[in-house]
Amino acid sequence: MRARVRCICAMFLFAAGAIRAQQSDQDPIGQSFFAPELVIQHQEAIGLSPEQKDYFKTEIRQAQLKFTELQWKLQDEMEKLISLVKQPHVDEQQVLAQLEKVLAAEREIKREQVTLLVRIKNKLTAEQQGKLLELRSKPTSK
Repeated sequence: MRARVRCICAMFLFAAGAIRAQQSDQDPIGQSFFAPELVIQHQEAIGLSPEQKDYFKTEIRQAQLKFTELQWKLQDEMEKLISLVKQPHVDEQQVLAQLEKVLAAEREIKREQVTLLVRIKNKLTAEQQGKLLELRSKPTSK
């Protein structure tokens, strides 16, 4: 019976890994946005206006400050979680409560990332977005 359960678990993990591998190139959210680095790298090619450049500089600076603070917060919460799970006897309720703090910090980081990406996309014209899509799909030469 145990061997059968292990076999089923192994098949499930294999199938989950195969599904993840197929989806890695199909990130509909990621494909819908433009990384700040991409916009900066191609600012001339897409014709960013001075007003757009100033807007992006401000938004990216503010986001970087937030990310730094949130990374510190996440690191603190992770260290607390690690210290809890290293104990000889682990208090389940404490670990789960601390895990919630870690997940909340990760959620804040993701929210800030998406906020920045939305603001970048909304400040670009349809033509600029189209040009970035073209540039992003071209293989980079090194």
